[in-house]
Amino acid sequence: MSVKDEAVTIVSNFLEASMTPDPELAATFMAPDVKITFTGGREMADPQAITAFNKGRYAWVKKALGTFDWTEHEDHTVVYSNGTLYGEWPDGRPFSGNRYLDRFEVRNGRIVRMDVWNDSAEWILSPELNRQA
Repeated sequence: MSVKDEAVTIVSNFLEASMTPDPELAATFMAPDVKITFTGGREMADPQAITAFNKGRYAWVKKALGTFDWTEHEDHTVVYSNGTLYGEWPDGRPFSGNRYLDRFEVRNGRIVRMDVWNDSAEWILSPELNRQA
C-alpha cells in the first residue's frame, strides 16, 4: 500500500469511527499529541471532546463523505476530506447539504493534526440557509 493510500485509509477509518460515534476506536487512528482545531478556532483534546461538542450542537450528525484529496510532504501526508453533513438540530429540525472540509496531517501511520470547517455556525445564525428548514 502506498503512503498516500495508507493515509487516506487512516482518515477514512477515523471518520467512520467518529460517525458511529466510537471515540475510543477513533482515538486509535490519532497520535497521543494530536492537535485538533474546529471551526471558530475551538481546540479539542481528543475524539471524546469532538463527540461531546457534537452532542451539544446537534441531536445527531453524520457525514456524507465526498472526495479525498492528498498531497505528500517530506515527513507527512496531508489528506482533505470534503462532503456534506446531515442530521438533526437539537430542536428536531432535520438538515442536509451542510458543507464540510476536514484537513488531516498523517505521519508515521497516525493523524497528528485535524482541522475542521463546516457551514453549521452560519446555518445556526441564519436558519433560512438550511435546505430542509
